[in-house]
Amino acid sequence: MLLKDINAIVTGGSQGIGTAISLELAKEGANVCLTYRKHENEAHKVQDEIRAMGRKALAVKCDIASFKEAEAVVEKALEAFGRIDVLVNNAGMNWDGVSWKMSEEQWDRVIQVNLKGYFNFTRHTAPLLKAQKYGKIINITSINGLRGKFGQTNYSASKAGIVGLTKALAKELGAFNINVNAVAPGLIETPMLTQSEARDKIVDMAMAEIVLKRVGTPEDLANVVVFLASDKARHITGEVIKVDGGQYI
Repeated sequence: MLLKDINAIVTGGSQGIGTAISLELAKEGANVCLTYRKHENEAHKVQDEIRAMGRKALAVKCDIASFKEAEAVVEKALEAFGRIDVLVNNAGMNWDGVSWKMSEEQWDRVIQVNLKGYFNFTRHTAPLLKAQKYGKIINITSINGLRGKFGQTNYSASKAGIVGLTKALAKELGAFNINVNAVAPGLIETPMLTQSEARDKIVDMAMAEIVLKRVGTPEDLANVVVFLASDKARHITGEVIKVDGGQYI
């Protein structure tokens, strides 16, 4: 197992990509604290699945945009596990609209969740990793943070901010044996996509760009996160790894 006795926090672990990451980390030996905001039943199901593997698991309700709530999650994880080794900043949202119609609330909420939320958890976790001189921080961004997307100025800006955050953190924390990397997915088959009325149109547009001609799965992304969380990636930091089937090319 790549992650035997490793303790991880995964934000937004109750659905889609976050669930896949939580389960794959656990399969490789990690104990996992996962956060959720709305999907309590789903979060506790993931918690139960992880415990059934013989790992420790903790599902905690949290609005990641809240500095205090993020602090409380880290404290609960530390109490349950004894130490934290890996932070996966994954929770996020989109609230689309063209820039000339976007409300201030649309802009602020997406930035608060997608960017400030990542800062909140990093701020409360980094001192622990620094003190123990070991840790991995993995930030989930998006190829649309690298190239922008029509109708998503708020989302694209937040995801671009995560790239800058990742690189700056890698420089700050590298001397303490802490690796900081980002993973940038393209189109992934998540519940948000599956339940969308525009799913077929979204997939058709993406397939025109994806050179591997298939939509990615949450597990495709989770496998890369597991690698980055392991010591097999010990000499990789400050990188943004695309998991997009060539969609960005």
